[in-house]
Amino acid sequence: MSNAGDGTIGVGMVGHAFMGRVHTHAWRTVHHFFDVPLTPRLAVLGGRDLGRTKAAAAKLGWDAVETDWRALIARDDVQIVDICTPGDSHKEIALAALAAGKHVLCEKPLANTVAEAEEMAAAAESASANGQRSMVAFNYRRVPALVLARQLVAEGRLGKIRHVRAQYLQDWLSDANAPMTWRLRKESAGSGALGDIGAHIVDATQFLLGELLTGVSAVTDTFVHKRPIEGDPDGRLDDVTVDDAALFLGRFPSGALAVYEATRFALGRKNSMRVEVNGELGSLAFDFESMNELSFYDGTDEEQTAGFRRILVTEPTHPYVGAWWPPGHLIGYEHTFTHEVYDFLTDIHNGTDPVPGFTDGLRVQKVLAAVAASAGDHSAWVSVT
Repeated sequence: MSNAGDGTIGVGMVGHAFMGRVHTHAWRTVHHFFDVPLTPRLAVLGGRDLGRTKAAAAKLGWDAVETDWRALIARDDVQIVDICTPGDSHKEIALAALAAGKHVLCEKPLANTVAEAEEMAAAAESASANGQRSMVAFNYRRVPALVLARQLVAEGRLGKIRHVRAQYLQDWLSDANAPMTWRLRKESAGSGALGDIGAHIVDATQFLLGELLTGVSAVTDTFVHKRPIEGDPDGRLDDVTVDDAALFLGRFPSGALAVYEATRFALGRKNSMRVEVNGELGSLAFDFESMNELSFYDGTDEEQTAGFRRILVTEPTHPYVGAWWPPGHLIGYEHTFTHEVYDFLTDIHNGTDPVPGFTDGLRVQKVLAAVAASAGDHSAWVSVT
């Protein structure tokens, strides 16, 4: 099962908030810039509230709506199910979609627990034999500068990797009076900064090095334990049940050491996802707040002229960039999702399993679980198994 037979493929998306909007933009625009083998149709949008879902569909350009995700999956005009819901519903929706013969794109983190992620990965592996494709939406893998960084590491330009530093810094929860949200409830989000943004830097570093973390040592903390319930006339407070910040050390099989920091309390940092890699022959550094740039230090340069060089990653020879604008004309956050959708459609057409797949999502989930275990019992070191 791949498409409707007319060169198009129907997408059914569950959820229409922040991630739903950015995913919609990718589905709606990808074929205008990339030579995709299948043109996506925005067939149906799913949401719990009929009025809000209809309004979102009208604004975003979806053909139809459903308030029951099961009905969305069952529709004949849907071949891809795109999951943009909180983590507590990922497993149920994904398993049902795979059982119905659909392709699945699922937002990160893959699930709220390792057990859920294992079940999803096993189902995706079985479905792959039937021609169904599954991908986890780690969109930062599709930043051209990070793909270029991966190429430099793979080509040996940095030599043996020694250190990795990764941060994801935001400040949207720094105000203690910011209202409660599902992202602050363990039952819906699984974890806080750790799973929401820490998952991104775990995946990004494993992607850059082409290795999986083998162990971690961690600390997490919650700075604001109660928050106001939005719109509550009595001003009541609700309990925050997830971490506000996570810091941990990690080790890769090659011997490289890594340090990670994920927080939503770094005042002044809006969406600073930062990675630095140091090797025996060179170093590279990336900050998403300057997402079109990559800093590269070539340790083989002569001392008199050695230094970090600023690579403006906007040349048509750079990954993905040739589909967009002339050199020097920058791309943005939304383009990473367009790249993701382009790769997913290409894999569906070619019959190849996407990367990152559900197994990659499981590998990240295992790291998150090890971090939580280490922080929970103050262990010095927890193996990632």
